[in-house]
Amino acid sequence: MSVTTAPEATISPSGTPHEPRSTTRSAAAARERTAVLEDLIARSPGEYRVLTGDRPTGALHLGHLLGTVANRVRLQDLGVEVFLIVADYQVITDRDDAGDLPGTVREVLLDYLAAGLDPERSTVFTHSAVPALNQLLLPFLSLVTVAELERNPTVKAEAEAALLRQKRGISGLLFTYPVHQAADILFCHGNLVPVGVDQLPHLEITRTVARRFNQRYAAAQPYFPEPDALIAPSTTVLGDDGRRMSKSRGNALELRASEDETAAFFRRARTDADRVITYEPERRPEIANLLQIGAYFTGTSPEALADEVGAVGAGRLKAVVTEAVVEGLRPLRARRRKLLGRAPAPRGGARPGQRPGERDSGPHAGRRPRADGDAVLSTGCRGRGPGAPYLP
Repeated sequence: MSVTTAPEATISPSGTPHEPRSTTRSAAAARERTAVLEDLIARSPGEYRVLTGDRPTGALHLGHLLGTVANRVRLQDLGVEVFLIVADYQVITDRDDAGDLPGTVREVLLDYLAAGLDPERSTVFTHSAVPALNQLLLPFLSLVTVAELERNPTVKAEAEAALLRQKRGISGLLFTYPVHQAADILFCHGNLVPVGVDQLPHLEITRTVARRFNQRYAAAQPYFPEPDALIAPSTTVLGDDGRRMSKSRGNALELRASEDETAAFFRRARTDADRVITYEPERRPEIANLLQIGAYFTGTSPEALADEVGAVGAGRLKAVVTEAVVEGLRPLRARRRKLLGRAPAPRGGARPGQRPGERDSGPHAGRRPRADGDAVLSTGCRGRGPGAPYLP
C-alpha cells in the first residue's frame, strides 16, 4: 500500500506546501517520515494542528484507549493543537437507526475527558455543531472522480460487506466518506493526522482534495495544507473471543466497566495450552494480546512481562493482566464517575429563544467560546481559537 505525499523539502513545519509537487511513498517511507515528524513535534509542537476523532456508536473500550486515545493525550500534552471530532453524522453511513445519538455522544465525551483530553487545550466538537464543515463536502466532491472513490480500499471493503450484511449497496454517504473526512481535516486546516497504515489511502484523498482546491481556487497562495500522516503507535487489542475488539461484535471491555466486569472479561479471554508464557505475536496472538495489554498498564515490555510470568500458565497471566488493568483504569474510572455525577443532559446548539432550524447570521454571530468540561458534556463541543467551533 502506498501514499502520495509531498516531498519533505516542499512542506514547512506548518504543513503549507511550497510547491504543488507530490511523490508516491510506501508505507515504510511513511513510517520514516513519522520518525522525522516526531522529532519536529518535540521541538516545535505549536507548529502542528491534529485532526482526529471517532464515530459515536457506543461508549469507548480498551481498544480505543490503547489504539488511539492514549496517543491523542500524548500529543496534547506535548503541546500539539488537537481537534477532536465526534462524527455524529457519520453514524448514519451504514445503519438505519442511529439509536440514542445524543446519549451516545455524551458517553464518548465522558470517556475522552476521563482519559485526559483537556477542553482547555484541545477542541472537541461534533459534525452537527459546525455546519460550515459539512458544507465543504459540496465543493470537495467536485474535485474527485467516482473512479477515485471506487478505488479506495475502505470503500471497496464496505461495499462488499454491505452486500453480505444488508443485501444492498452502500449508501451515498458511505461512498463519499473519504471526502467528508477530507472536510473534517481541512476545515480546521489540520496539517497532521494520526493514522494506521491501512488508513493512508483515506489521507491521500484528503491531500488530493487540498492540492486540487489550491490549484483551482488559490494558485497564487495555497489555502489548504496537504496534511502529513503520523503513523500512530497503536496496538490492535483483541476481544474476549480472540477477534479484534469491536463494539459491534459484542466482545469489548468498555472503559466504564466495573472492576468485577473487568475481571470477568479477562477470565473469558482466549489463550492456549502452553504453560510457558512467551511473547510470539504470530504464533500465539491471544497470549501476545494479554502481554501487550499488561505491558501498557505496567510500563514494561511484553517480553519482560512474559519473563516475569514464566512457566505458571495462562491463568496466572490473566490474573496479572487483570490486576494491571484494574489499577491502571482506576483513576480514569474515578474521573468518569465524578464527571457523570455532574453532567447535564445533552442539549442542542440553539440559542435560548431560537426557533428550530433558525440560523445565526454569521458563523460565530452571537456566540462566545466555552471551555469548561460541563459545557463540553452539555453541548457536545467546545471551541477555541480562530476558526474553531463555538457554542451558543
